[in-house]
Amino acid sequence: MANMRQTVRNAINYGGGQLKKCCSYETLKKCLPILQWLPEYSFQWLQLDFIAGLTVGLTVVPQSLAYADVAGLPVQYGLYSSFMGCFVYCLLGTSKDVTLGPTAIMSLLVYYYAFQDPVYAVLLTFLSGCIQLAMGILQLGFLVDFISYPVIKGFTSAAALTIGFGQVKNILGLHGIPQEFFQQIYYTFKYISETSVGDVTLGLVCILLLLLLSMMKKHPPKSQQEVPLFIRLCNTVVAFSATARNALIVVSAGLVAYSFEMTGFQPFDLTGRTAEGLPSFQLPKFSEIVSNTTVTFSDIVTEIGPGLAVIPLMGLLESIAIAKAFGSKNDYRIDPNQELLAIGLTNFLGSFVSSYPVTGSFGRTAVNSQTGVCTPAGGLVTGIIVLLSLAFLTPLFFYIPKAALAAVIICAVAPMFDLKIALTLWKVKKVDLLPFFATFFLCLWEIQYGILVGIGVSGIILLYNVARPKAKVSVFEHGTLVVHLQSGLNFPAVEHVSHLIYENALAVSSPRNVVLDCTHVCYIDYTVLNGLRDLLFKFHRKGVSLVFSNVQREILKVLLTAQLDEFQYWDNVDEAVLNLAGRTCIEEMDGALKTACTRNDQNTDTPGTASTHLLISEHGIK
Repeated sequence: MANMRQTVRNAINYGGGQLKKCCSYETLKKCLPILQWLPEYSFQWLQLDFIAGLTVGLTVVPQSLAYADVAGLPVQYGLYSSFMGCFVYCLLGTSKDVTLGPTAIMSLLVYYYAFQDPVYAVLLTFLSGCIQLAMGILQLGFLVDFISYPVIKGFTSAAALTIGFGQVKNILGLHGIPQEFFQQIYYTFKYISETSVGDVTLGLVCILLLLLLSMMKKHPPKSQQEVPLFIRLCNTVVAFSATARNALIVVSAGLVAYSFEMTGFQPFDLTGRTAEGLPSFQLPKFSEIVSNTTVTFSDIVTEIGPGLAVIPLMGLLESIAIAKAFGSKNDYRIDPNQELLAIGLTNFLGSFVSSYPVTGSFGRTAVNSQTGVCTPAGGLVTGIIVLLSLAFLTPLFFYIPKAALAAVIICAVAPMFDLKIALTLWKVKKVDLLPFFATFFLCLWEIQYGILVGIGVSGIILLYNVARPKAKVSVFEHGTLVVHLQSGLNFPAVEHVSHLIYENALAVSSPRNVVLDCTHVCYIDYTVLNGLRDLLFKFHRKGVSLVFSNVQREILKVLLTAQLDEFQYWDNVDEAVLNLAGRTCIEEMDGALKTACTRNDQNTDTPGTASTHLLISEHGIK
């Protein structure tokens, strides 16, 4: 009875300690990272965050309009998707630089899985948010580690090519071009004679100006002392124009189009009328009526299909990769599972304001970092700018030429197209070219197949190395073999290792003792134990030994628990080899004595018997 009371008391104390730990301020700070930097917030940080947020805001407005077109949705949906992440990430984000919102890759995925239907897109946002939240709560952020770098580069390069070429029709002013990549190429060249002179002129001019401003941003003038105020002012204007080049180009193109509209002649293909004002805060629609037929929730989920896996995972991958890159650059660490919660909650709440799925944006994150942002509070300024644009500027979106938005997209995705990585892989590890090219070419056809096949090829390469670990075989004195496993011993590898040892030690004319160096073995399972039991039995039948050395404590405990017959282990290889060598000497001496005795028995009546006994005696004494 006393023991039971003590057990209950210990359980209560343990539960109380765990509850106290869960409800502590440190745990709350981990769940709400804003509590880590808010107490130290200063006026200087406020100034820098305001400038960074304003700059990113001027970048995100034109980009979001363009990305909505990539997603096959009305342009206002780009802005609907651009502000929720600014506020949520301020509370939950662990990176000071990352900005959440529409991206080129996510927009392309939405185009494939939402079928250009806003109802599908918003519901996909809701479901993706739920999946990402569940993954964050269950600490499943490690899943993205199984997507290798060649697969990522193959996907992003294919996406950049698909998105970029998909905007060529808007640059040329063509209509009726299908969205499938290979059909786009065919029909673009087929109808190229119908190119609109106004659109192609405006589009090329916008691209040239964007490239020029981008070069100016990468090569700013060197700061010099005692520079006249006018020169410093000009440098500031140039730097600001280069940073906010997307907004500058879109606004300028809109003014040009508006000027032509006033003259009664319009040479450009315009965005057209969009919904005005802020979106309503409401639950996403779980069904819709199309041609007097109700499309149910289950029908929508069935049609979206693989998108429910691809979009949450790619959103997580893109955002965490960006956060890690800038965390390394600016010397801070991020929490992948916390980032997953931030992205999941952004998408979940974003679906209530008609957002399509979002993730971290590399381009806007780079702008945020370069303008000196100090905390995620800079996103609040960006969010307010997007809301103001929705509230007051949506009527002006009518005059934005599609060619200008296409130029913004092409210049944004061009740096993502990186085939130089193929040359690097050729020099470093040629086998990594297999998942890279498999992902690249298949993503041009079907994105989900490209990603799945790329992951599959990478997995096969990984599993092959697990199933065929490298091993070094050394020969020591008296023919003892030492097998050094260069990596772990997992169940797919046990047959290969057993065959290697058998061929070198037992399949030869004179069987040899073997020392298995287990320095790198950190995990074994029941399949491995069965393989070792069978191998030990074969050695025993051949009259030789298989011993183990450098066995880690956890592995030794498992091996002893399994009660393997003839199991022997030593602390290191040298001790094992010396023991086997001494045992071999004794066995050889014993064999020699037995042979001599046998000969003596056969020659008992022959001359020289006494001398034979004397030799045997001396041999035994020695």
